[in-house]
Amino acid sequence: MNWTCAADLRAQLQKQWDRGTMLGSLASGEPLFPMRLILKCPSSAEVTEHFDAVRGWIAALREMPYCRLEMREFRHRVFGNNAIPEQAWIDTLDDAAVLLGKRNDVKCFTALLDATRVTQPELLAWLARRPLRALELADAWPRLLAIVGWLQAHPRPGIYLRQVDIAGVHSKLIEQHRGTLAELLDIVLPAAAVDPACSGIQQFAGRYGFLDKPMRIRFRMLDPERALLPGGHGGEDITLDATSFARLDPGVSRVFITENEINFLAFPQVADSLILFGAGYGFDMLPAAPWLARCRIHYWGDIDTHGFAILDQLRSRLAHVESFLMDRGTLMAFEALWGEEESPTKRELPRLSADEQSVFDDLRDNRIRKNLRLEQERIGYGWVEGALGVLV
Repeated sequence: MNWTCAADLRAQLQKQWDRGTMLGSLASGEPLFPMRLILKCPSSAEVTEHFDAVRGWIAALREMPYCRLEMREFRHRVFGNNAIPEQAWIDTLDDAAVLLGKRNDVKCFTALLDATRVTQPELLAWLARRPLRALELADAWPRLLAIVGWLQAHPRPGIYLRQVDIAGVHSKLIEQHRGTLAELLDIVLPAAAVDPACSGIQQFAGRYGFLDKPMRIRFRMLDPERALLPGGHGGEDITLDATSFARLDPGVSRVFITENEINFLAFPQVADSLILFGAGYGFDMLPAAPWLARCRIHYWGDIDTHGFAILDQLRSRLAHVESFLMDRGTLMAFEALWGEEESPTKRELPRLSADEQSVFDDLRDNRIRKNLRLEQERIGYGWVEGALGVLV
């Protein structure tokens, strides 16, 4: 019989808990109890035809603790007057918590509410929306409130997270909970203390006015005549912060960018040139170097869909970038060394040239082979030298 049993009622209650509705009502103050549960009862015909089964069903429901049943009277032609459940109610949150084994959780959340109401009442609305997340953070919650309070007192502090001095709080705690802290800080801080241009946990520092570790750019001079270090002969492996790199202006006319470290280290000497070790999709710092606008820039990535996607993104920062060894001839020349791309991208890339677009379309649409890729390090060194000879 498809009648609601005690397990079904508990499942309904559990669903309300899992949605955060019960604890959320404590924070919002919106009344949730008494809570009526859905109760599918026997029809009149079923009562008549399955009277013994109905009596057993009624007895099982009455044994369910903390559940109040509202009954309706009915008369059976053989057994006379009887009562059958019509509605099922859970009268209080405490009753629901006992049924679900959640009394300790309710007690813990109530303590979080009390602490928040005293120190950061504006965050009660967050607790109403995210009560189960708050439970997960129960041990850290007092320290998170302390961090929020510290930033209210020190908006956009201009220091590193490591320098935040709060009793019992270390910078790793802040870094670990950046996502949650961002939600809390956006609620309590004034608009002037939040930079809307910075978003996501990776830009947490910039959003709230902390110093962030500088972006670093790694490069090698490919022309011995343009060595940057005293007594050097070129080829030194140099890393600078992005600001220093922007001021460098080494006087070269050509810049290569490669994604593979060994290719970066083994790249042949080229007159009047340097090579950058790429950073995947991270090219935001390059436009800050105005001297790059005067250079021919060649990007060398894998011949796969993501390689072309990185090229496309790089051109959104530096429109004059040219591809290097990402052509059909190179792809076909090393067929014996083809590999497979794990998760190809399918999106449109509007900044590719016609020839690049043709290769990308063949890769994306699996016209040559499924998920085909040629990693840049599989291209022979002699082929690289030959391409440079033509290029230069």
